[in-house]
Amino acid sequence: MTTAKRRAALTALLKDTDEDVRLAAANALERLEGIGSLDEVLELLKKGDHATRVKAIYALGQVGGERVLSPLLYCIARPEEDIRSAAIEVLGRLGYPGAKGPLVEKLKDSNPAIQSHVIAALGNFRDPSLIPLLVPFLDAGDGLLDAEAVRSLGKIGAAECEEKFISLLQSPHTVTRQAAALALGELPVI
Repeated sequence: MTTAKRRAALTALLKDTDEDVRLAAANALERLEGIGSLDEVLELLKKGDHATRVKAIYALGQVGGERVLSPLLYCIARPEEDIRSAAIEVLGRLGYPGAKGPLVEKLKDSNPAIQSHVIAALGNFRDPSLIPLLVPFLDAGDGLLDAEAVRSLGKIGAAECEEKFISLLQSPHTVTRQAAALALGELPVI
């Protein structure tokens, strides 16, 4: 399915009498221009150069829908770090339940940068069952994994981590202290 039908309908709205409607149509057209159809994006993902493939991954996030899940899951298993990172980020933003398990598996990735992206992505699921999987990263002490774990656990509302967050306010890493401060503000008040 191409986006031609949507583009035609939105183009007609550019002449609407209401300025807000015209603006909404223009914004939607701009977004569609960057997306293309799913088939077009998948073709770029398969045959594009490296930079084009990364852009195609982000375009899959814009296309959305369950049909993008399979190609994105394929991409998180690729050897290229930037391909994996982009796919992990997009899967986290989309938050499809089918992505949670494969993302959890990527917590075991040997690359801390990839682990950090996975921790951030899992926080977007706001699923309390992920708390026990993320808590160990609070002890990383590296200003990367610990900070991302604090952010994600804060999003999830892991009130049981309050004392650990308070202790991380003394971290030698500025980013960890900042994340702990923000997370403490996000936790539910009991």
